[in-house]
Amino acid sequence: MSNAMPSTDAAAMPPRPFRAPAPVPHSEPLSFFGFIRTATRNPIEIWGTRAFKEPYVVGKWLGVPNIVLNEPRAVRHVHVENPKNYVMQPLRQRLLRPLLRDGLLTAEGQLWRRTRKAIAPVFTPRHIAGFTEPMAARCENAAERLRGMAGQTVDISHETTLLTFDILQATLFSDDIESEPNEFARSTAQFLGSMGRVDPLDLLGAPDFLPRIRRLRGRKSMLYFRSMIAETIVKRQRQMEKDPNGVPPDLLTLLLKADGLSRDEIEDNIITFIGAGHETTARSLAWTFYLLSQAPDELRKVEEEIDRVLPTLDHPSQYLDALPRTRAVFEESMRLYPPAASLNRTALRPDRIGDLEIPAGSTVLVMPWLIHRHEMLWDRPDHFIPDRFMPENREKLDRYQYLPFGVGPRICIGASFALQEAVIALAILMRSLRFEFAGSKQPSVIQRITIQPEDGLPMTIRER
Repeated sequence: MSNAMPSTDAAAMPPRPFRAPAPVPHSEPLSFFGFIRTATRNPIEIWGTRAFKEPYVVGKWLGVPNIVLNEPRAVRHVHVENPKNYVMQPLRQRLLRPLLRDGLLTAEGQLWRRTRKAIAPVFTPRHIAGFTEPMAARCENAAERLRGMAGQTVDISHETTLLTFDILQATLFSDDIESEPNEFARSTAQFLGSMGRVDPLDLLGAPDFLPRIRRLRGRKSMLYFRSMIAETIVKRQRQMEKDPNGVPPDLLTLLLKADGLSRDEIEDNIITFIGAGHETTARSLAWTFYLLSQAPDELRKVEEEIDRVLPTLDHPSQYLDALPRTRAVFEESMRLYPPAASLNRTALRPDRIGDLEIPAGSTVLVMPWLIHRHEMLWDRPDHFIPDRFMPENREKLDRYQYLPFGVGPRICIGASFALQEAVIALAILMRSLRFEFAGSKQPSVIQRITIQPEDGLPMTIRER
C-alpha cells in the first residue's frame, strides 16, 4: 500500500488569484467623532463588515435616515425605474459644485438635459470609431517615450494621466488646448485632490458660506484651468467666425454651437471633461498595470492575446472586440477600484422597495465600492479574477451589480469612449513594455473623486 501524498507540484495547481489591497472593514460601529475623523481622512474606511455582506444597511446621521442599497433590484428601482424621486445628495454637490459648478456631472433638471443633448452627438458609435486612430497614435507616442525610459522607476498614475490628457486633447478638443503636460498633470492632481476631500463642516451640514479649508488649495488649480479654457474658447470662436465649415466637429465646437448654454456653462463642462473625465480612465489604467504586475499568470494571458491578435488587425477600432482578455482585465480593475465610488441620492418623497421603507428626505447610498466587493454578489470579491468578464461569463452578471460608469439616465456619457481608449492603450503599451511594481509595500487605497493609491504607484519600466 503506497503512502505517497497527492502531488502538490506548482505546475499541477491553478495559480492563486491576487487579493487586491483595500482598507479592512471594521467590525464595530464607529463613534460619532470616529466617523467624522475617518470620513474626512478616507471615506471608504467608514464601512463595516455588514456593508459587504447584507443587501441593505439602515442607519441615521444627524437625524437623517441613511440607507445603503446593495441589492441589484434596489439599484435598478432608484436609478432607472423611479429616478425622478431621487436627486443629487447635498453632500456630493457640496464637494463638486464649488469647482465644477454647472458641468454635466453636477447639473440637474433642465440644464442637465440641455447639456447632455448638446454633447451626445460627439459620443455616438460613429464618432468614437473615428477617434480610435488618434487614440492609437498618441498611445504609440507614449510607448516610444516610455521605451526610452526603460529601467527607470516612475509613478504609473502620473504617466497614465499624461497619456489620457494627450488623448483627450487630440480627440475631443482637436489639439486646441495649450498646456505643458507635466504642469497639467500636477494641476489636475491638486484640483481633484482638493475637490474630493470631505471637510468636517460638510458632514455637520454647515452653511456653504463657511470656508472649507481643505478645498482652498484647489482654487489655484481652478484658476489655471479656467484661464487655459478661456483662451481655448476665444481661439476656437475666431476659427468659427473665419471659417464656419472648417472647424472640427468635436466637443468644443458642439458646446459653442449648443442652444441655451452660457459662456460660463461651456467653461464648466470643459473643466468637467478635462479635470474629471480623463482622470477616471487614467486611474483605472494605472490600477490595471499594478494588478497585472501582481498576477503573473494573468499578465501572461494578456500578453499572449496581444502578441497573437494585434498583428492581424487592420484598424484600432477593431481592438475592443478583438481583445476580450485585455478588455476583461480592465473591467476587473474597474470592479476592484471603481471610477465612480458612490452614486448617492436623496429621496424627495416616501418610497418602498420590497419590504424596505424609504422615508422622504432619506439619503440613499448606492456605492459601487461596496457592490463591487459584496459577498452576496461575487465569488472571492476581493480577488483579481479577470475571467469574470470574459464573454462566456459576463452575460451571467446582473446589469446592476457592476456599475463602473454609473447607471440609469445619468450613466457616464463617455463610457464607450473610455473603454475604447483603455483597450487601445493597454494593447499598444503592453505590446513592447512591461511594468514591475517597485513599491516597498502594497499601496494604501483612498477615496477622493476616484479610488486612488495614497502615495502613487511606483513601477519600473521594462522592455519586453
